[in-house]
Amino acid sequence: MTIKRLTRYPSYDIMSQRDEWDPHTRRLVMDRLLTSGTYNFLTPVEAEMLRTLCCLIMDDDRPEVCQYVLDHIDQTLDQGKESQRQPGIPAAPQLIRAGLLALDTACQTLYTKRYFHLTPERQQAMLEELCKGEAVPLDLWKDVPVLAWFNKLLGLTIDAYYSHPEIWSEIGHGGPAYPRGYVRMHPGEPDPWEAKEPRKVPVDDEA
Repeated sequence: MTIKRLTRYPSYDIMSQRDEWDPHTRRLVMDRLLTSGTYNFLTPVEAEMLRTLCCLIMDDDRPEVCQYVLDHIDQTLDQGKESQRQPGIPAAPQLIRAGLLALDTACQTLYTKRYFHLTPERQQAMLEELCKGEAVPLDLWKDVPVLAWFNKLLGLTIDAYYSHPEIWSEIGHGGPAYPRGYVRMHPGEPDPWEAKEPRKVPVDDEA
């Protein structure tokens, strides 16, 4: 079931501003609306597990958004991009893969099903356990730093989700300002091209 999204900017569409961007920026943003569904790093099973996990983390199951997030994560892991890493924690590609393998093995051990075949309630319950570092069976997770794995997955998901143009529109993000730039810099004075909330109609208490 696709979630109906609520937004404070129902009439705002960031892509209506695309002619204001320079060609390079316009191409980068528009490419985010195109998804491939092919993976260089993830296996098909890993991708479907991540799809379920990411949709739960985002509280969003729109196919085009979820697929973009998966494509973004796959590309990041394939290129080994990582801004920082704590000492003793495996690199992101190895960490994510090890955690997915442990989760898959745990699901098949406990429920004889893969994670994406469990009921939504069980999926949510397991995710909540993982975010607290409470992974079971313990012997399957002994070589995986659970909290580090979950936090890395969370970071990858959020980075991808909030770089999608449709999400920009929903949160009222003005997108790339180059080369136009911002003019009105005072609080409460957005530029004409920025998102604006609909005006509230006054309620007549005497009516």
